[in-house]
Amino acid sequence: MKRYLEANERIKRDYATYLRNAKGQDDTSIDKARAAIRQFEASTKFKPFTKFHRQQAADFKDYLGKQRNERTKKPLSFSTVDATLRLVKGFFHWLVSQQGFRRVLTYADVEYFNNTRKAARVAHTQRAIPYPSMQQAAHAFQAMPSETEFQKRDKALFAFFMLTGARDGAVASLKLKHVNADLGHVFQDAREVNTKAAKTIHCQFFPVDAAYRDCFIAWVTYLRAVKLFGPEDALFPKAWVGVVEGKGFANLGLARTGFANASKLNTIIKAAFAAVQMPQYTPHAFRKTLTKYGDEISTTMEQRKAWSMNLGHENMATTINSYLPVTHERQMELIRNMGA
Repeated sequence: MKRYLEANERIKRDYATYLRNAKGQDDTSIDKARAAIRQFEASTKFKPFTKFHRQQAADFKDYLGKQRNERTKKPLSFSTVDATLRLVKGFFHWLVSQQGFRRVLTYADVEYFNNTRKAARVAHTQRAIPYPSMQQAAHAFQAMPSETEFQKRDKALFAFFMLTGARDGAVASLKLKHVNADLGHVFQDAREVNTKAAKTIHCQFFPVDAAYRDCFIAWVTYLRAVKLFGPEDALFPKAWVGVVEGKGFANLGLARTGFANASKLNTIIKAAFAAVQMPQYTPHAFRKTLTKYGDEISTTMEQRKAWSMNLGHENMATTINSYLPVTHERQMELIRNMGA
C-alpha cells in the first residue's frame, strides 16, 4: 500500500508554512499537526485530499477509537483523541479556502470532525495530578549521593527545581550566565532559554530549605572554580563521551554543553524518588508542591501574586486553577471552618 501521495505532501507543506508564518507556531506544534494529519491519511488508506467526503471524518473517529498507545498498548486516551480531531479539523478548515477545494469541501463538512460532547467533556476534565509534599521532596533530596561530579550535578538539579519551580525544558537550556547564585536570581531569557510560549521570566529563589540553596551554590562554585566553566557553558551539562583505548566509548567527565531536551532531567528526578521507594514524581510536579507551599506561607494577596509571577504566570488565575485546585470536599470543609 502506498504510504504517501505527492499531491497530499505538497498541501501539507503549504499548511506547515501557514502555521509557521501566519499563525506563529513553533516546530513542535507543527509536528503535532503533521502527525495528526498523517493519522487521518492512514485511516483513508492515503486517498488524496481532493477526494474528501464527510464520511471520512466519521470513519476517522472510529479509526482513532481502535488505535493503541505504542508505549502502553492501551486505547488512546480521551484527551489524545480530542486533540487529534481538533488538529485535523484545523487543517481541513484551512483547506476549504484553498484553490481546488471549494467545490469538494465546505465548512459544514469540516464540522464532522467534531468530537462527541460527552467525549470532549471527559477529555477536558481536570484530574488530580500527584505531587510530593515538601517533606517527601526533602527526604528524597537528602538521600541523593554527591560523591562523583555526576552525582553532584544531579543533586544540584533537584535543588534547583525546588528553588525555582522552573519548567524542565527551560532548565535543560540554561547557561551559567543566566543564574546569579549569590542573589538567588534566574533570568530565563526567551532569546536563549527554551521557556514556554517563548516568555522571558525573572525568577527569585523561593524561600525553601536552605539545604537546597547551599547545594546549588556549591555546584555553581564547582563548575566555575574546578571545571573552569564560563558564562556560556551549560548550567547542567551532559556527559562528555569519548573513546577509551581497550574499552570503547565511555563517559570522560562533564561536557560544556547541555542536554538537547528535558528527557534526561526527568529521569534523574524520578530516579531520586524511586531510590527512597516513593512514586516517581517528575520535575513538573514540583510546581504544584511549591504552589501549595506558597499558599501556606503567603499572608497577603501581593505575596501570592509575586509567587505566581515567579512561576512564570502572567495571570494568578493560572496558578490557582492549574496548580492549586480545591476539591468540593475541601471547599465545604474550608467554608465550615471559616466561622469557627
